[in-house]
Amino acid sequence: MSKIGIPHTLAYFIYFPFWKTFFEELGQEVIVSPPTTREILDTGVKEAVNDACIPIKLYHGHVAYLADKVDYIFCPRLVSVRKHGDFGTETFCPKFLGLPDMVRLALDNLPKIIDERVDLKKGKDELFKVCSRVGATVGKSGTEIKQAFKQAIKADKRFKQLLYQNLTPVEAMEIIFGNQENKPPPQQETDLNIAVIGYPYAIYDAYINAGILKLLQKEKVRVYTQDMLSDKTMNRQARTLPKSMFWYFSNRAVYGALHYMQEQDIDGIIHITAFACGPDSIVDRLLEIESRRRNRIPYLAIAVDEHTGEAGIRTRVEAFLDMLRFRRDKA
Repeated sequence: MSKIGIPHTLAYFIYFPFWKTFFEELGQEVIVSPPTTREILDTGVKEAVNDACIPIKLYHGHVAYLADKVDYIFCPRLVSVRKHGDFGTETFCPKFLGLPDMVRLALDNLPKIIDERVDLKKGKDELFKVCSRVGATVGKSGTEIKQAFKQAIKADKRFKQLLYQNLTPVEAMEIIFGNQENKPPPQQETDLNIAVIGYPYAIYDAYINAGILKLLQKEKVRVYTQDMLSDKTMNRQARTLPKSMFWYFSNRAVYGALHYMQEQDIDGIIHITAFACGPDSIVDRLLEIESRRRNRIPYLAIAVDEHTGEAGIRTRVEAFLDMLRFRRDKA
């Protein structure tokens, strides 16, 4: 049995149920770094290149935490995860494409890195081919890999079904891998509905965003994110744009925001953006323009980096909520 390390950041929030199930079905032990802490963040800032965005710095910190605890670090080279049809070429951020190399060059004494290239636009069988190569890396046979792949697909399907019931990825994983019943928790009484948009590693990392989701819940806000929407639902919004963006997570953020902008029961939109992220700066400007053009949904952008403080975010969010309530009561 090998120990497979999976960093608790970046694509973890979207693909972890699939890969955890796959590795465990192959008899491997999956070890996940803990949620981000100050120590992990400080290590990442120290080890990563200076001009890296905060998510990439965090990734370095999580890998460093796992380095002496596992036999392999699972760091796939994410190129694309879908064919985007008539909407143009779509890929991941260049830093995702080069992430395995960045980690190797920045950190010393790393275990072997599983860095299989994931480019699913090549065809419907490509994901199985990727899994076959990953499984072979840990010494498993074709039959074992095929069975593990089937179970991983089932886990991923269940994960998405829970997301579509308006659960966050964190809540869905607690149901799948924890001791909770296989049903969403009861909804608390709320008086505002807000869509929180952004890259999943910014939305769901409670340390780097100063716990904004819990803050909203305490303020009796029902939170919606783009990850609660199916690709089919979001892709309808692609047809309303002259051109889609080049980056997968950017498109998901844009499509999700445009969807919620036309939902009558959504009171406002908060975009969590990573400082120094080039694609995210374009997303933010585009969403700001669209919110003004549609002249209905108030929009708040919050940039996060290694210096982000809870007090600053709390103040801005509370002021935004006060404005929304005043606006609603005045209508």
